[in-house]
Amino acid sequence: MWIVPLLLAGLLLYLALWLMRRASRNQQRSGLPEGKLVYADTGRWSEVAKPYFSQRYRLTGKPDYLVETDDGIVPVEVKRSPAPPGGRAYDSHVMQLAAYCLLVEEAHDEAPPHGFIRYADATVQIDWTDALRSLLLETLDDMRDDLARRDVARSHDDAARCAACGVRHACGREAL
Repeated sequence: MWIVPLLLAGLLLYLALWLMRRASRNQQRSGLPEGKLVYADTGRWSEVAKPYFSQRYRLTGKPDYLVETDDGIVPVEVKRSPAPPGGRAYDSHVMQLAAYCLLVEEAHDEAPPHGFIRYADATVQIDWTDALRSLLLETLDDMRDDLARRDVARSHDDAARCAACGVRHACGREAL
């Protein structure tokens, strides 16, 4: 009589261990750090996420994910392309992640220790340092200066580049 409950308990234990192993494997494949998912802008799991906005820095953005880890809230940016050679991230992707780090820092009153860029074939950790913060703020200032200038030449000679441009809707020009 005790054999049936014992077999059932063993089966449930095996099933629980199998599900935990599968979840761990899926988490590792996702490239997300371990922790609680607190924000997702993928549109897959919930409605479209509200963007983060900083009046102080005149900056807005929507990271793909924010994960609450033991180290703090960490932004994760997902790219479909493969990682560049050498285990680094593209500079433009680093600046994008840095902008999310700055927005998270301001919104949550705590600087993230780092962020992640998840490429199709690798995950790159980017530390949120004072040097990266300074580079981001300088880059934002340079971009604003360029926007105010009338003599800035923007290339519209590459139709594919224009088609993939994130500010195409506000440009007012078509590819040549």
